[in-house]
Amino acid sequence: MFIESIANRGSPPAILLRESYREGKKVRKRTLANLSKWPANLVAGFRKLLADGDSEDGVLGEGFDITRTLPHGHVAAVAGMMRKIGIPALLDHSPSRNRDLALSMIAARILSPSSKLALSSGLTAETATDTLSEVMNVTGASEDELYGAMDWLIERQEAIERRLAKKHLSEGATVLYDLSSTWFEGTKCPLAKLGHSRDGRNGTLQVEFGLLCAGDGTPVAVQVFDGNTSDPDTVADQVRKLKHSFRLERIVLVGDRGMLTSSRIREDLKEEEGLDWISALRSDGIRKLIDAELIQPSLFDSWGLAEVESPDFPGERLIVCKNPLLAEDRARTREELLLATETLLKQIREATLRRRNPLRGKDRIGLRVGRIINKYKMAKHFSLIVEENSFSYKRRLESIKNETVLDGFYAVRTSLSKEKATPEWTVETYKSLSKVERAFRTFKLIDLNVRPVHHRLEGRVKGHILLCMLSYYVEFHMRKALTPLLFADEDIEEMKERREMPVQPVQRSPSARKKALTKENEEGFPVQSFKTLMRNLSTIARNTIRPRLKGAECFVKTTEASPLQRKAFELLGFKLE
Repeated sequence: MFIESIANRGSPPAILLRESYREGKKVRKRTLANLSKWPANLVAGFRKLLADGDSEDGVLGEGFDITRTLPHGHVAAVAGMMRKIGIPALLDHSPSRNRDLALSMIAARILSPSSKLALSSGLTAETATDTLSEVMNVTGASEDELYGAMDWLIERQEAIERRLAKKHLSEGATVLYDLSSTWFEGTKCPLAKLGHSRDGRNGTLQVEFGLLCAGDGTPVAVQVFDGNTSDPDTVADQVRKLKHSFRLERIVLVGDRGMLTSSRIREDLKEEEGLDWISALRSDGIRKLIDAELIQPSLFDSWGLAEVESPDFPGERLIVCKNPLLAEDRARTREELLLATETLLKQIREATLRRRNPLRGKDRIGLRVGRIINKYKMAKHFSLIVEENSFSYKRRLESIKNETVLDGFYAVRTSLSKEKATPEWTVETYKSLSKVERAFRTFKLIDLNVRPVHHRLEGRVKGHILLCMLSYYVEFHMRKALTPLLFADEDIEEMKERREMPVQPVQRSPSARKKALTKENEEGFPVQSFKTLMRNLSTIARNTIRPRLKGAECFVKTTEASPLQRKAFELLGFKLE
């Protein structure tokens, strides 16, 4: 560090506290503090303090006190990416306090998901745990202000989603749609209902939320539904949004077989001009094809898929696929679940045979059987005999055999003509629904902590889900940019093209396997998870430093970034601020 006097034309010179640093082969300077308003004697004393510290006997550290240290690098990374991809303008073109607060909540969901009360504490100067409040200029924001910003944000959801759709969807675009659920703490929200829980929280109130993504997995819209809404009942709203709100005349909607059912296709999709769709048949639909002898094993010997026609599905193309690896996996899994079910049933049978206090009575035995028989979804494969003083069971071999016939088969259905889509592209596009499932994993398991929901008002619940979607949008772009430093596969598209058969699972590339083995990338940088990398960036700190001179003001000095941290910011495409 040194003090430099900069000429300022007719005005007094600017007195700056500066430091030099190396950027590649160039030596550059950066300003730490402006000392122009300091008295001349104080500047002279500070200059002497710095000079003494640079001598052999002087110890620079003894002339300063570090009064505050706050993690900063991870905040700078998230805030910089939000600016780079235009999140501020996405929320509102006009700067405002509410916009700054909303940006803070989006960033906080990536950095350290927490309640609004905990976040307001983190935005207070005395209790801050990082530099988020300084970077976003929201120091001192209260919990009520944060809730007000959520209300402000949800009012702009339509406009935000239209801007995202304009940016990421074009005419004829592929749109991925899937639905998930999250549970509630509390009973007061009108959206909270009992329904099919995808989190295994049966008996707990929940809400459903559907996510629309572009073909590459970029999220563009989210909608919250009552917790007892069935998957197919959400489709009509998405079609209206795509066709009328986003004003797309031609789209290809991709949804799973539980959502785009035959009745839903008939009622909501076939009558929409310019709307094509891709889905899959349920097991009973595949059974119809097998019974009609439309599926012949020889069809799949060389390529793994075959296109067939069926009068049961008029006007549709059916692409039947067989994956031998999937067949083996399903057979193995079924046997494991059958054995697990038999273990539970055996315990009940032994309870009826024990000498002391044996289990007796049809009602009591039947009640215990009912509790466990379908725990592993295997009830259809067992015959049960419940007597007053005994219980027995056996496998239904015919039922198991009939299900075995379906192993490894799945059938993709679509309204797209052969001229518009090849069978291979159609199958690959349906399998891209895994990108939405990956988004749900990030929402619920990895980073964003969308669950459980603690809000009571309907608008706040919708605001909470929207915040999580926008946070995922930012994280999606960060992960994409940081791929060389993550365990993610950089050559995934190339590996898709190398497959012998389109139904085969995509193998990890040699470079990805090497990264996993050596824990390093091609440049020798350590690779890690996104969460670990963000934790590493957080070690770049902003230190508030006070010279030991009477009347001297504090200045801020940021920790020097390590080579790995500099590489991360280089990949993100902006400099550490």
